[in-house]
Amino acid sequence: MAKGKLLLGLDIGSSSVKMCLLKDVRNTYEIDLIDREEIPSDAIVEGSILDRSSVSRKIRAMLARNKVRQKQCAIAISGYSVIVKRLRLANMSDEELAMSIKWEVEQHIPYDSNEVVYDTVVLGRSPQQNSMDILLVASKRDAVNDYISVAKDAGLDVKIVDVASFALQNMVETVYGEAGIGDCTGVINIGASVTSMTMMTDGVTAFTRDITIGGNQITEEIQKKLGITREEAENFKTGNVLEGGAMIPREVEDITCQVSEMIANEIKRSISFFYETTGRESIDRLLVCGGVVKNASTLRILEETLGENIVLANPFMNLSYNTRLYSPESLESLALESAVALGLALRRNVE
Repeated sequence: MAKGKLLLGLDIGSSSVKMCLLKDVRNTYEIDLIDREEIPSDAIVEGSILDRSSVSRKIRAMLARNKVRQKQCAIAISGYSVIVKRLRLANMSDEELAMSIKWEVEQHIPYDSNEVVYDTVVLGRSPQQNSMDILLVASKRDAVNDYISVAKDAGLDVKIVDVASFALQNMVETVYGEAGIGDCTGVINIGASVTSMTMMTDGVTAFTRDITIGGNQITEEIQKKLGITREEAENFKTGNVLEGGAMIPREVEDITCQVSEMIANEIKRSISFFYETTGRESIDRLLVCGGVVKNASTLRILEETLGENIVLANPFMNLSYNTRLYSPESLESLALESAVALGLALRRNVE
């Protein structure tokens, strides 16, 4: 096990907030807490937090309900606010990279370097070619501060600001094990407004992308086409039993399929770009998660459109849990929406 105390994983999404806390147990992990809370539909729009008090209130409700004592947390950002670039540079020491990275930021990030926060990860070095591959990750400073402030308002202490696609990778490596030599594993999380995807080759990040499309598009189209409230449209989309036992209109299935096909085609274009830029022809394992894939029609269209061997991700697979608090059924109901939160909960405070 790595050193340092496990952090509280806090995934602040545009439709809900997910929270996860793990415990170290005999060289593995036990689920100490997993929970979610829906937030108002207009609280976070296109990654911008417009109603900070509502989001903080939902976080505080979860903390109180679960009697959470761990206040140090990890959060994630995604979407428009995040830029990830894979760069090949002349080989240099970590100290030299730290001194020269601002110049790289100015060359590759379309914002003033003073307006962004950024970090780098060295993916590998090639002494023979005197080169190194790095990931440059940057985000607008204001966007990062907004998410930190929401967590702080809820009484939390943010120790790590991660990227959603990296949290997904962390989850896959821990729960599913590292890939073999030459293997390619992909994971796609279709959220409410952002679809995060990452491809790993030989266990190293080969490609990441956030697509600003997700399950909200289905809800909005149902609402618009049927002239109903957003709450009714969300219930139709998820197949929830409605008050009075009202039937779900037939049009809902057609609308769901049309928008799901649009989402699937956007994902397919990104996978095609990954193939073109890496020379690969297939993905050995493609994990898919996110609440929208609970819909059987959406999952079917993804399988048909992508033509890949799709597996529904289960971040709780092989993890123990307190049977007095959770059941297999309760965990299954949360699994597809909890991949990012669990990936964040695997982070540690190493101070």
